[in-house]
Amino acid sequence: MENSEMKSFGYVWILAIASFCHCYFISASIPKGLFRLLSLLPIIFLFTTLPLHLSAFHLCGLTAFLLVWLANFKLLLFSFGRGPLSPPQPLLHFICTASLPIKISQNPYPNSYKITSPYSKTGQKVAFLIKALALAALLKVYKYRQFLHPNVILALYCCHVYLAAELILALAAAPARAIGLELEPQFLGRRWNLMVSSILRPTIYFPIRGFTASRLGPRCSHLLAMLAAFTVSGLMHEVIYYYLTRVTPTWEVTWFFVLQGVCTAAEVAAKKAAAGRWQLPPAVTRPLTVVFVAVTGFWLFFPQLLRSHVDVKTIGEYSILLDFVKEKTLLPLSLYLQ
Repeated sequence: MENSEMKSFGYVWILAIASFCHCYFISASIPKGLFRLLSLLPIIFLFTTLPLHLSAFHLCGLTAFLLVWLANFKLLLFSFGRGPLSPPQPLLHFICTASLPIKISQNPYPNSYKITSPYSKTGQKVAFLIKALALAALLKVYKYRQFLHPNVILALYCCHVYLAAELILALAAAPARAIGLELEPQFLGRRWNLMVSSILRPTIYFPIRGFTASRLGPRCSHLLAMLAAFTVSGLMHEVIYYYLTRVTPTWEVTWFFVLQGVCTAAEVAAKKAAAGRWQLPPAVTRPLTVVFVAVTGFWLFFPQLLRSHVDVKTIGEYSILLDFVKEKTLLPLSLYLQ
């Protein structure tokens, strides 16, 4: 990364942390409801603009996800006395909860029971290392892209998105663990889905289901709320795409998630209608799900990024990052050894 980009990244997060302090000391003292919401609107607007100060794919994408999506939605819940920011907590806990992809455990084990199963600690470290090595191998394969079929490249991009998202979100949660916070387990492979669903349920799904249940009945309200959650997820992905590409939205990625929502709602309705009388085995449904997501992803999820050459930019950033790390670590070490 260029020094100017890292300085911008630091500037953005200094502003974000100062804003969280404002929320903690000022907005929290205002009674929940409309007036607290009005006090938070400038912060929400600020968070919406901060990613525009960044151009690097990884720094901009991570900041947009953490501030524009997760933090803003948490602040909306906070304005009405709901969500993870509402219970009284120390300032540092408040900042970590608001800004990081974590969920603090509400019932941490006492000290005598903090020893967890080997899989939850050692196993997750091994899984993280394996995913890091797999991502490194992908970067090597990209050097031979000109010899690969376009569909093979898209399949590699699917793996890249999954691996990068898992690793980056795991690293983003590291500061909370470093200060001793007890976090609810988020196993690698489910981290992105857990964070997105945990913020969409209280902000979109539950309110819509509660509002429509008496009018449409529990089954229809459940399907409508599910479809609304997928739609909002699509819109937020569209927003993140804008930060990454800086071009007019095409709404392709929004339609990708709307399509996933429609098909998921249809699947749920079909299973309830069948009532266990007829059901395909997992050996059939899981491959079909993977194929469906892959085909629709090739059709709607990736084209907007490919047209803007975000893929080429992303791959190039790894070389820049490696050079930056070498400059900041190996050069001072060589000077010290002289």
